[in-house]
Amino acid sequence: MSDLKATYLAYLDALNDRRFGDLTEFVHDDLTYNGKMLTRQEYADMIAADAQAVPDLHFDAHLLTSGDDLVSARLWFDCTPTGALFGLRPTGQRVSFAEHVFYRFRDGRIAEVWSLIDRDAVRDQYAG
Repeated sequence: MSDLKATYLAYLDALNDRRFGDLTEFVHDDLTYNGKMLTRQEYADMIAADAQAVPDLHFDAHLLTSGDDLVSARLWFDCTPTGALFGLRPTGQRVSFAEHVFYRFRDGRIAEVWSLIDRDAVRDQYAG
């Protein structure tokens, strides 16, 4: 396994363990997320808010590849939101959805993130 993949999996472990303070090890002080500049704290707060709305949120890398300074992953989520998720009120039902995400690393830490979450899948499951 490449060092970049190992670093990324350690990052996911930190997210899954809710060790958001450990993001200093994995994320630059400033980064871009889908083209928007964020501080590491704003990024951590965004993920922490998702974890609060979805207590059983677990980042599961189903596909993972890396090269040079890039990591790409298809993350799979199977969870039960208790708070609003993507602007949708919780129904108490379990939902499954994917996130396709790409990371550019600089000096061993995340500097850029591009994320596409299948929000329609959640919406369709709530409606069905």
